[in-house]
Amino acid sequence: MEALCIGLALLGLMYFAYRGWSIILIAPFFAGLAALASMFDILPVYSELYMTRLAEYVKTYYPVFLFGAVFAKLMEKGGLASAIAGKIVDVLGEKRAILAVLMGCGALTYGGLSVFVVAFVMYPFGAVVFKKADIPKRLLPAALWVGIFSFAMVSLPGTPQIQNIIPSSYFQTSTWAAPGIGLFASLLFLLIGWGWIGRRAKLLQARGEGYGDHAGDGRKKRNPKINIPWYWAMVPLLMVIVINVILSNPFGWEWGFHWNEESLAAFVPLKLTLLASHVGKVSAIWSISVALILSSIAAAYIGRKRLKVTDGFLPTVNYAALSSGSAALNVASGYAFGCVITAMPGFAPVTEWLVGIAASFGPLLSAVITTNIMCGITGSASGGLTIALSALGDQWASMAIAAGIPLEVLHRIVAVASVGIDPVPHCGALVTLLAICGLSHKESYFDIAMIMGMKFLVPFLCIIFYMLTGIC
Repeated sequence: MEALCIGLALLGLMYFAYRGWSIILIAPFFAGLAALASMFDILPVYSELYMTRLAEYVKTYYPVFLFGAVFAKLMEKGGLASAIAGKIVDVLGEKRAILAVLMGCGALTYGGLSVFVVAFVMYPFGAVVFKKADIPKRLLPAALWVGIFSFAMVSLPGTPQIQNIIPSSYFQTSTWAAPGIGLFASLLFLLIGWGWIGRRAKLLQARGEGYGDHAGDGRKKRNPKINIPWYWAMVPLLMVIVINVILSNPFGWEWGFHWNEESLAAFVPLKLTLLASHVGKVSAIWSISVALILSSIAAAYIGRKRLKVTDGFLPTVNYAALSSGSAALNVASGYAFGCVITAMPGFAPVTEWLVGIAASFGPLLSAVITTNIMCGITGSASGGLTIALSALGDQWASMAIAAGIPLEVLHRIVAVASVGIDPVPHCGALVTLLAICGLSHKESYFDIAMIMGMKFLVPFLCIIFYMLTGIC
């Protein structure tokens, strides 16, 4: 009966999320359904387990959502993001339309912009170059997905996206962990996306299918004629990367910056329930937060003229701050729901199976399988990744140390695994992306699903790469 309630809760969450219900609203209801046949009462599950886990997530990661949203909005409204995207598209041109979209999305994502802002910024550019090259528009969501939600989000060393920051809180690593494996995974993601979409474009064009006529493509947004030079627009993106390197000091330079190991000592007597146990668990959050704040100041200054004639500085940052709250609660709600599921006695056989994989085949394989399962359940790379690490992160870390595997390798493997099967049909990011493109699951999901199947193999190939070469 417990397993049945858990299954119904999972299916219910997927169905209603797919139908457009807010996960903030429905997650606690289905968490209660999961607990219906267990030893736990529903209201204590909600107030003590669900809300505590939600608070843990918000406490740890909300600064990244907040400062990332402000930075992204200033880059967007100040015209800096479109200047960079336009330059990349101009350089690569319509003959390399697919690569132009992939690289444009990758550059903006790696620069620290919110993935949803990148989707909004890159969609009009992608639509233009796809139309000029007469590539079927239904392939555009797949190109945007690969460019935004794969290599630039989880595998490029130092990427400031939340999926690359979460493992650092568990393993006391930096966002630059295992750069060799990260670059190898990035190459695989890029080749898979570019290769599949390019092949599909040629097949569809050979059948006589072109870009097609789509409602809304002819409408142009009225933008003020204030152009930001692309090289100035690049400055805030480079600042995010450079400042993050300096503050996180991933390579342990003696002359580099080191966070004070006693930074949290003054708070111990206060007996704060969510106090981090060690500065290493929060230093990556501090590093990227400072980098985003300073880069936001630079972005506001460079885009000040355009900000004055559009929405203005204060409305822009206020809107970003408010939207960051809903974004953080969306992910935190999925995470809290997953934590309730994994805490139920009916889920114990699955946990034992995953632990058995770790004991038999090592922590890396267990990490890949567990992370994919959790990301598939929640439809969220960050939510599933956090659940997986909360459930088994300490065991994986102990096993990795015993086996002589650097925790940096574990960091990179779990991050890469988080985007294996995350674009399940009920994935909120996928639904949003399709809405931005004005397309449906029926039109575009086939190619996303095929790429999902191929990139599911990437973390396994990364494990083989590490075992054969020892490069991390």
